[in-house]
Amino acid sequence: MFGQRKTCVQVVKGRTHDAAALRDAADRWQRDVGRRARGWLGSTGGLTDDGVYLNLVWFASEKAAHRNDRRREQMRWWDQVRDLFEGEVTVAECTDVETFGRDDPDRTGFVQILQTHVRDREAVRPFVPEEAEETLAQLRPDMIGGMFCVAPDGTCTGVAYFTSREAAREGERTRMPPDYKAWRDEQMAHFDEDAVFYDLRDFWLQSP
Repeated sequence: MFGQRKTCVQVVKGRTHDAAALRDAADRWQRDVGRRARGWLGSTGGLTDDGVYLNLVWFASEKAAHRNDRRREQMRWWDQVRDLFEGEVTVAECTDVETFGRDDPDRTGFVQILQTHVRDREAVRPFVPEEAEETLAQLRPDMIGGMFCVAPDGTCTGVAYFTSREAAREGERTRMPPDYKAWRDEQMAHFDEDAVFYDLRDFWLQSP
């Protein structure tokens, strides 16, 4: 998953009044729609305790994503689930995607998604060297890997995969070395400070 090239990620977000039905719908999508979608590479989705639905669906290309949007199976599935949502469902398409991590995603026991806005995308790119990833792996063995998606308007959606919610909470209390903390603070200075975190204890990892 983490080494797989993702050229187009659709970030779907909404709020549901029937989490169980939407969870079942996600399973049906994989079985009846996703498996037959050319270019579909995988999905990470889930629900927060208060009913926020988030789903990141990645494709081999923008063309593959748009082709799936027009498929009868996709439109029929959407007609069946649209009434499960309250208010608007948004879809942000990202072709600026980076991944990190080398561990087995099947070990995932907890998923957290954050959304914020990047002020200067190009200034952030140098902050993902391989040595920084190795340091993070040493400091946070609870973090299996993740993905970082940027929409054209600068909206960022990040997903992080953890071994468990408890391990993630313990990892958040890890004291960072001064040099790594300074590097991290400099990186975060390029983002807005109003990041919103979504804990997905009910989540799914899907693939063809």
